[in-house]
Amino acid sequence: MSDSNASSGTQRFRFGAVAPITSDLPAWRDRVRRIADSGFSTLLMPDVPRWQPAPGPTLAAAAGLADLRVGTWVYASPLRPPWHTAWEAHSLSVLTEGRFELGIGTGRPGIEDEVRELGLPTPGLTGRLAQVRETIATLRDLDGPDAHTPVVMAVRGPKAQALAAEVADTVTFALMPGDDRAETTRLVRGFHPEREIELSQHVAVIGDRVAPFMAPPGTDPAALRAVDSLAILPDDPAAAAEEIQRRREEIGFTYFVFGADFAETLAPVVAELAGK
Repeated sequence: MSDSNASSGTQRFRFGAVAPITSDLPAWRDRVRRIADSGFSTLLMPDVPRWQPAPGPTLAAAAGLADLRVGTWVYASPLRPPWHTAWEAHSLSVLTEGRFELGIGTGRPGIEDEVRELGLPTPGLTGRLAQVRETIATLRDLDGPDAHTPVVMAVRGPKAQALAAEVADTVTFALMPGDDRAETTRLVRGFHPEREIELSQHVAVIGDRVAPFMAPPGTDPAALRAVDSLAILPDDPAAAAEEIQRRREEIGFTYFVFGADFAETLAPVVAELAGK
């Protein structure tokens, strides 16, 4: 087990699927139902303007199709005012009867250019982290004393980790293409919250296939394997299950997020490990 305080006491496995609308709506609806039937706990939506419908309405629709949790993976803090993000998150919690999780971060690489194209302010990292903090504080006010919308924070550097240790329920670590197993382990073990926080892993590549919306353009599965990156898993279910269990034991990851294109391939893994 990792020496991080984040997973004091082994947490149970759960699995999420990032399921953007890349087909016609009937096919997407069928996919949502299959993901739920396969034992995934959470259906997730990326925050990529103009490429697909907005995350909030899409997740509300998904929550009405199947009995599973839904969440953003993840909102980019510069793309909307903090109060608006908090209001939308609280509203989704209400509409899904507590099945919504707010995933939020400071934005993927290149977010500054996207923000400029939209005519929005372009705060630096400190400003973007302040937006995240304000969003979560406002969400807590809107939830009130009798509700708690879970917050998943995407982090990398020490300032983001410090904020996550203070306000997040789940943390996912942004991995760089050259990060090997040792570097990722070092990064996670350097995270020392004073309370139990679920550790999540974003897995963009299964075998030789890259999930849409989950990895930078030009991602090379062979290069990831060459550096023993944790951004990739084997496409053999038995080997994938063994590796996932190793990552919990050695690092502390218990919540794994895959692309929806791999839901059927990994269904045996989810069936074997979910909730254990």
